[in-house]
Amino acid sequence: MDLKAKLNQDLKEALKAKDEVKLRTVRMLLAAIKNFEVEKMGPATDEEIFQIMSKEIKKRQEAIEMYEKGGRPDLAQAEKQEIEVIQSYMPNQLSEEEIRELARKVISEMNLKSPKDVGTAMKVIMPQVKGRADGKLVNKIVSELLSGS
Repeated sequence: MDLKAKLNQDLKEALKAKDEVKLRTVRMLLAAIKNFEVEKMGPATDEEIFQIMSKEIKKRQEAIEMYEKGGRPDLAQAEKQEIEVIQSYMPNQLSEEEIRELARKVISEMNLKSPKDVGTAMKVIMPQVKGRADGKLVNKIVSELLSGS
């Protein structure tokens, strides 16, 4: 079963179970996928759906920060619940240590030495971790390894 079909199935199950958080989140994901498909003028692949989900998670993380600064823990909690639902559909995320190990391997294979080489390393690493690691975290780790700290 492809990812979109699973989302549609889970939407029906959430309706029956009266699971408001899952229902709201899956509807939002399906709407985002539909918008993408209209723009693309074709069906979305599972890979593209994972990218859409990653964007939706980032939006919610930014919203959580804003709600917490604004003193609205109730709204921040709702966003956290939505992130949990979205992450349940995502492939397993790489741990910081797994990212660090991959970065070390790429840096040594390419013989990169200075902080100027971060971009070169990122071009090689990001396609390997696509959908399984946050780009900011990867960049931070690569920068640390190349600066020698």
